[in-house]
Amino acid sequence: MTGPDGAAERIVIEPELGTIVRLAGLRLTGLRVEVREPSLDGPLQTAATEMMRQPDQNDVTVAVRALYRQFGIDPTRRRPSSEALLRRVRRGDPLPRVNALVDVCNWCSMESHLPFALYDAGRISGGVVCRRGRAGEAYPGIRKDDVHLDGRLVLADRAGAFGNPSSDSARTMISSSTVSALLVVFVPAAVEAGRVASTLEMVAARMAEFVAPQGITRWTAAAEAAE
Repeated sequence: MTGPDGAAERIVIEPELGTIVRLAGLRLTGLRVEVREPSLDGPLQTAATEMMRQPDQNDVTVAVRALYRQFGIDPTRRRPSSEALLRRVRRGDPLPRVNALVDVCNWCSMESHLPFALYDAGRISGGVVCRRGRAGEAYPGIRKDDVHLDGRLVLADRAGAFGNPSSDSARTMISSSTVSALLVVFVPAAVEAGRVASTLEMVAARMAEFVAPQGITRWTAAAEAAE
């Protein structure tokens, strides 16, 4: 996701949401998306086994559910992506395997209890803004029908909304041709900044080990009016 001069486009949060949610993440460049990375098999199985031993909720899970309720969403009906992964593992199913990039993203989301999202940066048009979904707004989901966004927390670019903490759009999905990616962590304001920083360190280390992009850059988004 770069501008005409090659610089990364800005990511901003609309002011009304600045006290509710924070965004942080990674920009990954020079990618080769491998369909399956065998070296992930053992770590993912170990992680799933460990998560089955942990309590159903912790302070982060509670904060994420509270964030959803602030947007009028019942988190037991529309699950945050992190909680959907946890529930899958706790009923005995393995983590879904897509490709090394997505697999590492899902692993880190499950362990941190924070909703992650991953987008093909080359398919994002211009800067990104985090805002509320507009009346009638929707996009085709990944392997699903339209995702309706009215009032929900969304990410949008010049072409419209493309992501939220539960279901992302087909337009910006990761594919075998992806060479740069934007990883987004949706963070409730109640979650400590130190926890977010340690989470990004974990994600960056795992991406370097299992995906090996040429570049990994950390970022955070500030609340300000979108241009």
